[in-house]
Parts: sequence; C-alpha cells; structure tokens
Amino acid sequence: MVKPGLECLLNDFPGELRNRRVGVVCHAASVTSSYEHIIDALARHPACRLGAIFGPQHGLYGQTQDNMIEWEGADHALHKVPVYSLYGKVRKPAPEMLAGLDALVFDLQDAGARPYTYLWTLKLCMEACSEKNIPLYVLDRPNPVARLGFDGPMLRPGYFSFVGGAEIPLCYRLTIGEIAALLRRVYHTSAEVHIVWMQGWWRNSLYRDTGLPWVLPSPNMPTPDTAIVYPGMVLLEATTLSEGRGTTRPFEIFGAPFLNIRKFREHLAKIGMPEGCVFREHEFIPTFQKWAGTCCYGMQIHVTDVSVFKPVETAAAILLAVQASGAGASSDFHFKTGPYEYEREKMAIDILSGSDSIRKSVLAGAALSEMRKAWQREREPFLDLFRSVAHYPEERP
Repeated sequence: MVKPGLECLLNDFPGELRNRRVGVVCHAASVTSSYEHIIDALARHPACRLGAIFGPQHGLYGQTQDNMIEWEGADHALHKVPVYSLYGKVRKPAPEMLAGLDALVFDLQDAGARPYTYLWTLKLCMEACSEKNIPLYVLDRPNPVARLGFDGPMLRPGYFSFVGGAEIPLCYRLTIGEIAALLRRVYHTSAEVHIVWMQGWWRNSLYRDTGLPWVLPSPNMPTPDTAIVYPGMVLLEATTLSEGRGTTRPFEIFGAPFLNIRKFREHLAKIGMPEGCVFREHEFIPTFQKWAGTCCYGMQIHVTDVSVFKPVETAAAILLAVQASGAGASSDFHFKTGPYEYEREKMAIDILSGSDSIRKSVLAGAALSEMRKAWQREREPFLDLFRSVAHYPEERP
C-alpha cells in the first residue's frame, strides 16, 4: 500500500515542528489510510500544537456544491481553534490568519487537472507564507490520473486565473508535492517549502493501485473514474452543454435538450473517434445546474483503455462534433460568457483551456489532428521542467 505524506509526517514528525503552533490546510479527503482525518490526527499528536484550520473551495468537508459558492469559517466545535475559509472573502491566507503560527501544513487531494483549484490555493498559501517567513509543509498525495499521458494545451501568459496559475498543460502528470516544487522553482524562489513525499507510489499507476481509500475531494468528483475524464470534460462547464452536474456520474455524462445524437455521431465519425473509450447513448435529467429538470440527449463516456485515452482530445472532439452537427448555427450551443471563478473579462473556455486557441479552433472547425500537433509543440519546453521536479519512478518500485 502507498503511504501518503500525511502518514509519513505522523510516523516521523519533523523535529522543527515539535511543540510548535501549526496551521493546517485540509478538506474531506485529508485522511490516513485508516480514514482518520488530519485535524484529529494532528490534534492528538503529542508533538503538535494545532493552531488554526484552513479550508479550500467546496468547504472544509465538501459541503458547497458549485463554482463561486463561497463559505466562511468559524471556530472548530471540537478543537476550539479558528477555521478560516480560503474560498470566501479571501482566497489567500491573510496575515492576521497566519499570526501566531510557526508553520503551515498543506494536505489537499488533487485531481491531476490544471483547472482544479487546489493547486492554486497551494500557490497562494506559498505566497502568503513567504511574505510572513513561515515554512510551508506540503504533504504529498497521489495524482489519480498520472497514468494518462500529457494532454491539452499549455496555459499561456495573460490567461492566469484561479483555474490556472502556472504554465503547465491541462493534464500534467505531477503530484501536488511535485507541483509545489515547480511553483517554488519558477514563481516563489524565496519560499521555505518542505515536501513530505509519499512512500511506494509510482507514476504509471491508477488510484486503485495505491490501496488508499478514495474520499471525494470535491462534490462532483465521486470516483477515480470521474477524475480520468475530468481534465477534458471540465471544458464543457464553459458551454451550454451539460457536463453531467446534477447526475450521479458528473463529467462522464454530457448532453443537452438540443443535441441531435444522430448528427453528432456522424460528425464524430468524420472527426475521428477518440481512442481508449466508447460513447454510449444516454438520456438524463439533471437535478440542478444547467438544464435542471429538463431531459438532455447525450452520451456517457466509458473509458476502456487508460493507457491510450486522452481526456482533452476527447473533449475537443465532442466540441467539434457538436459545433459541426448544426447546433452551433443556432443560439442553443455556444460558449458561455459572464463571470467564471472570479474572472469577469475573459471567456470561461479561455481561462479553463489556458488560451483562446481551443475556442477559435472549434468555431473554425479545425482538424483535431492539427490541434493535437499544436499542443505537442506547446508542451515541449514543459517536458524539461517536468523532469527537473519529478520525484517518483514511472514504474512500480
């Protein structure tokens, strides 16, 4: 069984943290292999003094459902320490929140996709700790989709947001600890960052290979299967297509009341059916979010071969096929405007994908093969950076 950074910390508690006042950034998935939550584990640890708790988007225990649904903290009922929200009035720890703390411990389960906001909560915590000269301890956890190859475009300068805070591809294969090393190297060179690495993890693995329990890191990430399709299907959030929110299989299901399945299939066949998956026709009625209470005609993606599946290419093929099927000629299918994750100027699809290239390619009916080649060229400089911060072996030790 893989041993996550949390258990490595508890088993070999750093001397410099002994009897020091520690803050912890955590959420529902911050548990040991025996399901003990980090708050309780640190509170009972004889060498640790728990001083404050910080929670990210979706709340300390995953209670807030959607994007831009904020929450605010209060004192922890059991441990009598302040709980601060990093997805409310602030997203970066304020100096007064860090006052009196000797260190900040960060333990969030990432999903392996650039738009997942926990990476950027990490970056803001790193910045805040650097400004206060407080050490940051990042407890590493598995990237549930590290087995997938690099996929999708790079984030370009000018498109930084709370769903993209570093020039990395949509699907980047690094753990959150390795991302911490990248952020320190590129953006916060003066920060004091300590990474507590996992034991026994290898990159070419699936989450089920770790032996660790899967706890929902966010309300719409119910299973590791969701995580596999998420790096691409999250792009549908920026369209009038339902990405399956309001169903029991978010991001694996997509559709809309206006989608003509026959035409969609025809154009998908012309574009080229994505590898490693099967599309099965599926109708659904979302209980909330887009098209709530309305029957949507769509598909469920069944991933059949993770070794060749490309989630971003798959999502791009979906968007190209929907646009080509004629839905794009009406007002039914379009890229949404309006605020998205606190960005009020750029379109949601552009900040999610990292540039305007996917939007423009879809509207122009570009060839998927050309999009793929452009992404590969963009990613070439990233590969050296990836190798410089990669800590774990590709194959099982």
